[in-house]
Amino acid sequence: MNPATALATVLVDELVRCGLTEVVLAPGSRSAPLALAAHADSRVRLHVRIDERSAAFLALGLARRTGQPVALMCTSGTAAANFHPAVVEAHESGVPLLLLTADRPPELRDTGASQTIDQIKMYGTAVRWFSEVGVPEDRPGQVAYWRSLVCRAYQRSLGPADPGPVHLNLAFREPLVPDGDASWCESLDGDANGPWVRARVAPPASALHLPPTRKGVLVVGDGAANMRRYVAAAGMAGWPVLSEPNGGARYGDHAVSTYHFLLGTPEFADRHRPDVVVTLGRPGLSRPLLNWLRYAEEHIVVAPDLTRWPDPTRSATQVAQAVEIPVAAGDDEWLRSWRRADAAARVAIDEVLDAGGLSEPRLARDLADQLPNGALLFSGSSMPIRDLDQAMRPRRGLRILSNRGAAGIDGVVSSAMGAALAHNGPSYALMGDLTFLHDQNGLILGPREPRPDLCLVVVNNDGGGIFSLLPQAALRDPFERVFGTSHGVDLAHVAASTGTPYTFVGEAEQLPKALRGEGVRIVEVHTDREPNAVLHAVMRDAAHAAIRGAL
Repeated sequence: MNPATALATVLVDELVRCGLTEVVLAPGSRSAPLALAAHADSRVRLHVRIDERSAAFLALGLARRTGQPVALMCTSGTAAANFHPAVVEAHESGVPLLLLTADRPPELRDTGASQTIDQIKMYGTAVRWFSEVGVPEDRPGQVAYWRSLVCRAYQRSLGPADPGPVHLNLAFREPLVPDGDASWCESLDGDANGPWVRARVAPPASALHLPPTRKGVLVVGDGAANMRRYVAAAGMAGWPVLSEPNGGARYGDHAVSTYHFLLGTPEFADRHRPDVVVTLGRPGLSRPLLNWLRYAEEHIVVAPDLTRWPDPTRSATQVAQAVEIPVAAGDDEWLRSWRRADAAARVAIDEVLDAGGLSEPRLARDLADQLPNGALLFSGSSMPIRDLDQAMRPRRGLRILSNRGAAGIDGVVSSAMGAALAHNGPSYALMGDLTFLHDQNGLILGPREPRPDLCLVVVNNDGGGIFSLLPQAALRDPFERVFGTSHGVDLAHVAASTGTPYTFVGEAEQLPKALRGEGVRIVEVHTDREPNAVLHAVMRDAAHAAIRGAL
């Protein structure tokens, strides 16, 4: 057996022994040993994509939904460089990825050889760990090295304290395809009982015990761990829960869904200074919330890994791996005051949205309301997730994901595809037109590829709608070209180019019917950027007036 085939075969086998079930591959020549090994192993589900950037975000979506490492394979050169945006997102959001990049052997580097670039630590600090595996050789000791290395890579990616991407760079010499000879200088077999190295996770650290208080607040952002336990504890303590849609805690009687507007009303924010705020995950959608956190007397960030914790406002006073929220005695006026103002704001917001016809925030609200229990909703990282944050009512039974680690618009179609492939139930995505066009290659699926049940809802305002809500909108002369970036693309033609079923929605009442169906499909909704900016202002003013009236 040639060394390249031996290494690839052992590598895939050991990954499966560690628990790997999903492999994403972008085609190439130097990666042939990896591709053939993955294709030959029936224990993994293989996904092939022609675009490395799309492949990387597909793997990201799979890993984000499952919480398990996904292997991502490519050939050498710029193929590996195209993984970088998804690697950055995985790094920032703590998603486990195993990057297996094929490379030219050392003697071809710095010679001008085709598809040969410097791949050593090419992702910099965006990976949890890197290893240059070395050119495989037919000599004793290689199998123990390869299998123990794979176990280390898999476990480092999985965490559990600090999951994220891991990079193995694999230099292969030719021949790259099997030669028909199965002999090797030592047994290629692994441990009959599982992985070569068994990683044992230490028991959780003792929790930080908080003094009993009724005037606490639980804030839940993207990537929150053990969220349900903390929501239950906050409920017993009489605390309001302020959860971003992708935090997963916007449900139950204590969920305050209009916190963006409550904390943007100075009179309310000033009167509702808590004794303590406990933060799970990475909140980052609402500027009023982030500004309010700066004035918290005690702000405790819960972070599984004490070497990395989110604190964008530099307001954290303590960081703990776990927190114990005790049941507190006393009346519930603190919680009731939050709920009164929340109810008033909710009525005002809904009245504005119901009177305004089909709009971007109404679409977000209605979509979140109408999706069936057990559904997945993958949101774009720009305006859609913010519209969900401001307009979505509390509900159970809906899983919301978003690439909010680095919060870029790239790769959302592919990430939604990956998440849908991993989800046991119907899946949907909400995104803007620029986000959709940026990753339209994600619609390209070969005839033998696994296909998800995914409805892509695309809000088309012919450009970058978020900029109309930012100070740049006042720069009338350059605004449309350098910020608005209208494109004039007919999305029905884009759908037709890949044979993707397409539906246009012009009225809010048409949405439920348009969402029905199976497989990958597109629903397009047209909006206008300037009226959308006006509507957001009207919604904000109505909410603030209602909140002041409830104080």
